[in-house]
Amino acid sequence: MNIIPTGHRRINSTSTKPITPPRTLMKLSNTLCGLSALLILAALPTTAATTAAKKNEVWKDPVTALKKAPCFAFQGEYGSTKAGAPVGVQVLSLGGGNYDAYILQDGLPGLGWTREKTRTALKGSTDGEKITFFSADKKISATISGGQFLLTRAGEKGVTLPRVERTSPTLGAKPPKGAVILFDGSSADQWKKGKVENKLLLATGCTSKQLFENYSAHLEFRIPYKPHARGQGRGNSGIYWGGRWETQILDSFGLEGKDNQCGGIYSISKPILNMCLPPLVWQTYDIDFTAATFDTAGKRTAWPRITVKLNGVVVHDNLELAKDLTTSAPLKGPLKTPAGPIHLQNHGNPIVFRNIWVVPGK
Repeated sequence: MNIIPTGHRRINSTSTKPITPPRTLMKLSNTLCGLSALLILAALPTTAATTAAKKNEVWKDPVTALKKAPCFAFQGEYGSTKAGAPVGVQVLSLGGGNYDAYILQDGLPGLGWTREKTRTALKGSTDGEKITFFSADKKISATISGGQFLLTRAGEKGVTLPRVERTSPTLGAKPPKGAVILFDGSSADQWKKGKVENKLLLATGCTSKQLFENYSAHLEFRIPYKPHARGQGRGNSGIYWGGRWETQILDSFGLEGKDNQCGGIYSISKPILNMCLPPLVWQTYDIDFTAATFDTAGKRTAWPRITVKLNGVVVHDNLELAKDLTTSAPLKGPLKTPAGPIHLQNHGNPIVFRNIWVVPGK
């Protein structure tokens, strides 16, 4: 079950009526966010230890993040949860009252925007009352106020976009008959080095005890909120299918979608779309894996192939995994067998997992 922070309400995929968070809360959050940035500047000289501590801030649940990091309230998506919208916006919190925003032609990813369409970057900051954004050429400006993104292009009428919260259509998917349950919240018995905390499986570098060849799998994960972190330090983990090929886990919300970002297959292929949702939202991977084949002499006759859905949208379609392994895979050396485990990478970030099951194929 997703937890919606106080002052936010989900607009589901069938709703057409935007629900605006209370203006009082949004104004208070804006003010606190601005004050936080001012207090940091006022506390000069800032010690290296203080700066390092700020950069290492990490929030593991949305309720705590909203209370202690007010900037968290404004990160997310603005627009429509239905296809056919003329524009969508993704807003990223960078800590200290600073933000990036991306204006996406024809709506949010999975609802209209694709890689060949325009993606316009804005830089934003708060003055304690509201968040103001500008494009590099100053021809586009925007503000966030009252739970809405107010977008203005030079010479055009302004557009108001409500804040929306999407969830994966496969979230909470029940294991079908014949599925192997790798984690249901009760124990980590199916994993080597597995550890459970609050009924969630931790990213401890654990490996499934059972090996699989051809299969379909479902897995749910949650990325922490680390506003001051950047790149590979921002909520990093990964899932190694067959113990060799990684689908990346990373807070890549709003980014361009590279092979080393969420949805990418590390060092092999970038995702068709960046379907990563904001941090602290439960997300899903659904995959179909076809194992490598070997002749009677043990010579490999075909590489494995994989289809990957991130949050219900295909991001790799029957992709050939034409190498023995990807970086940091737990299994080493040349591929000599079709069977392999599922491995959850420990990259020093508090990633958590739930509802993991596998349906073995022929």
